[in-house]
Amino acid sequence: MDVFLFPGPDAAEVYKQYAEIEELPPLPRDFAIGHHQCRWNYIDEADVLAVSDKMHEHEIPYDVIWLDIEHTDGKRYYTWDASKFPNPLAMQEKLGHDGHKLVTVVDPHIKRDTSYYVWDEANKQALFVKDKDGSSNFQGWCWPGDSSWVDCLNPDAVKWLGEQYHLDKYNGSSPNLFIWNDMNEPAIFNGPEITMNKDAKHHGGWEHRDVHNLYGMLYQKATAEGLRSRESPNKRPFVLSRSYFVGSHRYGAIWTGDNTASWEHLRASVPMILSNNVAGMHFVGADVGGFFGNPDPVLLTRWYQLGMWYPFFRAHAHIDTKRREPWMLGEPYLTYIRDAIRERYRLLPYWYTLFREASLTGMPLVRPMWMEFPKEKSLFGEDKAFMVGSALMVVPVTKSGEQQSVDIFLPQQEEWYDMRKGTAHHGPLVRSFSVGLADTLVFARGGSIIPTRERQRRSSALMKRDPFTLHVYVSRAGTAAGMLYVDDGETYDYEDGAFIERELAFANATLVSRPS
Repeated sequence: MDVFLFPGPDAAEVYKQYAEIEELPPLPRDFAIGHHQCRWNYIDEADVLAVSDKMHEHEIPYDVIWLDIEHTDGKRYYTWDASKFPNPLAMQEKLGHDGHKLVTVVDPHIKRDTSYYVWDEANKQALFVKDKDGSSNFQGWCWPGDSSWVDCLNPDAVKWLGEQYHLDKYNGSSPNLFIWNDMNEPAIFNGPEITMNKDAKHHGGWEHRDVHNLYGMLYQKATAEGLRSRESPNKRPFVLSRSYFVGSHRYGAIWTGDNTASWEHLRASVPMILSNNVAGMHFVGADVGGFFGNPDPVLLTRWYQLGMWYPFFRAHAHIDTKRREPWMLGEPYLTYIRDAIRERYRLLPYWYTLFREASLTGMPLVRPMWMEFPKEKSLFGEDKAFMVGSALMVVPVTKSGEQQSVDIFLPQQEEWYDMRKGTAHHGPLVRSFSVGLADTLVFARGGSIIPTRERQRRSSALMKRDPFTLHVYVSRAGTAAGMLYVDDGETYDYEDGAFIERELAFANATLVSRPS
């Protein structure tokens, strides 16, 4: 066993040291940090386009709509159910008119069917994981029934898997389509502990017991590399993965798995998101609303108000749940949810600048309070309130009840500005705040400058030419500082210097912007 010690002494130094053995995360596509709408399953093309139209009708911005396993031809990935999705390219084109993207699910289990070209190709090229004697394909049971699994330790299998995402292979796909890798632990319904047999054989003679924790990351890596090479190697991919390991931050987003529509799971999402960020998995979220079960309107509203602060912001639901798109709840919940989503879009420049910081330093996007205030011992166990970057403190409401009182500790000799009202509070301070269902508790830290875009659009793509607004929250000394980072949001040209990065400073009643 290798043990690595990161002596710090502070959090920023720890992440710099960690980056010396693990690559820093790349910048995501800009649409990926917007609002994602998903459920198992949107029924057909008409359903997808109707949901998109309803978003527009109710002036709810979103960037991506998702399709789960039912969109395929009999759970055969890289295919479409022709009766429900007869014109997937036309559907993607319509979504693209307003800057929207489509994500489809591709799981690692491949239906054993000689008439299915994907299984047939991989079988003929011996690209599947083998059984314990290494002579036959490992067989297991998952969504399609009897299945085989691509061996992601085999370089030929990885290359082949990536090629399946190319536009000439994945019929009905376009550059507007991105990928979700689910069930990639791998999940196997009839396997021991619902996963692959430990003595299954991988390329090089490795038993699965030795590489189990790597499998999901390697599958996501192959997918990301395939998307990157499908059209132009200069375009950034987007891949969501359920399974991950050290290093997964290099290949896309992750989420916390199948949760339940309960206040307990809403509360649990905060320490889970924070723990992943502390561990270097920055681009993480939890299913807003809970995957299983039916949230009541208050719970769903509170989950959107918290979920808009997840780095990865996606609503998702099980096939047996009631439809819960925001307009299904009626008023006043529709307005409250729309306000939360719009706030996410206002703050996209701040979020994107945080992703830039993470790509340079490894610093988490969302941070436990102790990370920003290491001398405040009372915050060492705090897992309810958290920081988004160094400038915003979020205190989510995670208990039932439309009207309640929330106790908050505003640390250190700082000014804290209530973003609901603009009022200043002088720290250190312990105080109870009255919170209605329309309210969220977010405080801007004195000494910060936060960039926003104030014009509401249907998607982040339609905001690209909008002006920036700089919000200055002065310290007790009357000063403030911040950053703004901008690039094309799509390519890797930023690695060659194609970006704008401005250092913002306010002092003596003067705001200055200079190159970073």
